[in-house]
Amino acid sequence: MSSWAQVYDPIGNIWISGAIALIPILFFFFALLYLRMKGHIACTITVGITFVLAVAFYGMPVFMALAACLYGFAYGLWPISWIIIGAVFLYKVSVRTGQFDIIRHSISTVSEDQRIQLLLVAFAFGAFLEGAAGFGAPVAITTALLVGLGFPPIYAAGLCLIANAAPGAFGAMGIPVIVGAQVIGAEPYMVGRLVVMQLIVIGIVIPFWLVGVVDGLRGIRETWPVILVAGATFAITQTLTALVIGPELPDIIAPLVTMVAIPVFLRIWKPSRIFRFETGETPADAVVEKATYTAPQILRAWSPFIILTAFVAVWSIKPFKALFAAGGPLDWTVLVIRFPGLHNLVLKMAPIVPSPTPYAAIFKVDFVSSVGTAILLAGVMSVLFLKMRPKDAVATFTDTLRELKTPIYAIGMVLAFAFLANYSGLSTTLALVLAMTKGAFTFFAPLLGWLGVFLTGSDTSSNALFGGLQAATGRQIGVSGELLVAANTVGGAVGKMISPQSIAVASAAVGLVGQEGALLQFTLKCSIVLAILVGLMTTALVFMGVGT
Repeated sequence: MSSWAQVYDPIGNIWISGAIALIPILFFFFALLYLRMKGHIACTITVGITFVLAVAFYGMPVFMALAACLYGFAYGLWPISWIIIGAVFLYKVSVRTGQFDIIRHSISTVSEDQRIQLLLVAFAFGAFLEGAAGFGAPVAITTALLVGLGFPPIYAAGLCLIANAAPGAFGAMGIPVIVGAQVIGAEPYMVGRLVVMQLIVIGIVIPFWLVGVVDGLRGIRETWPVILVAGATFAITQTLTALVIGPELPDIIAPLVTMVAIPVFLRIWKPSRIFRFETGETPADAVVEKATYTAPQILRAWSPFIILTAFVAVWSIKPFKALFAAGGPLDWTVLVIRFPGLHNLVLKMAPIVPSPTPYAAIFKVDFVSSVGTAILLAGVMSVLFLKMRPKDAVATFTDTLRELKTPIYAIGMVLAFAFLANYSGLSTTLALVLAMTKGAFTFFAPLLGWLGVFLTGSDTSSNALFGGLQAATGRQIGVSGELLVAANTVGGAVGKMISPQSIAVASAAVGLVGQEGALLQFTLKCSIVLAILVGLMTTALVFMGVGT
């Protein structure tokens, strides 16, 4: 089968080509924000528009365009949807066994104030899950937890998406930074060092933004001490870990330290008012009759998430991963499919790569080593440990699948769009438009990462896709590739909250199917503000001589 070379400027004018390439994205935003179209319908039409552009405008062969769509849809099923299924099942087990009531109580003993619970669950615990697992699991799990704690679903989903910006740049075991460095032949430590120079501000800003969304300026005034403790503890620990150890552990150590720092600080400080969504507010000294639980009862209630943490931790360590790597003793459990009609048939061209390079399309079904399998096994172990009746467990799993039918389809279509945009060259056209800004590129470099994560749903994929372009543009303007890849990484982290994939995952976790537009509207302002902030910080670093 003959290959096809990508063309990034079909018109011969990159600005016009870029405007045409932007059509599917503009439609997606318009469909969700203004037409209030359901997410799965908007995604389906967006894929259709992109398919027409890929074939008619970019000249992509029809069979390759179809293969790219199928490849993306398959990736949406595995591993993304597999992770969501496991996460929702685990949460439902906790609820249906009555253990989540005890979890809710145990969190309220730290503080009944939902502003503080938000910092503990979405910001700190979510960051830990991002560092250990990634791939949508943090948002899915923490969103469900917040709903169980009494947060309205739209707030729970939106707040967890926003909170995920703080750990998103390092991601699971530093993979986004490591991949970004590998793409340009740099040391991951050097890229990670430049990442934290920008991320330290984001880590402090995010907790303030979260509380501001929930309770406005009044809430910030009332809780700024604990917000500052949470943000500063996280940001400083994340920075020190990256500088001393490297990019693998910042999102493991920083969240753990933060989860300890918040309760410790609350021993010497309390908010003057207890905020809750259900009642709006109550006096801080109000006497509320509460159930009492013993330490073993609380430990048992938390067991599903303790088991989850243990499984995810094991699944994340290098020796375990090595078992399933090519040549490893368990590599036979990984099904590797070189996607027919696509694998190495699309050629990436200059200036993205120095010479024509085949674009791989390898679909892996890692039955055992997938993070989704770890989460599902944690759910099964929880069923056994909590002595849930097999009949009830099966019914819970069946309910989970039934509820997630439409969200899974939406996730599949989101990935179909992303993969088609990448393999057709559409996403690269948009990247080249940003690269044309020349001297102003230091400001727009994070926006390229922002765009990359919007298109792919992954900071790692964004770095793999645009890292080379960042470095090539940096050479032209006299800025180091390490700094621009770091900007790409941080920009991607703040763009993840508006990625269609992330929106679909969060919606699926708490039954917000059909309200994806409202969720996008919830996170869009924050994402834009943070992207601009990262652009300004990157420009400031260049002005100060960093990375030049």
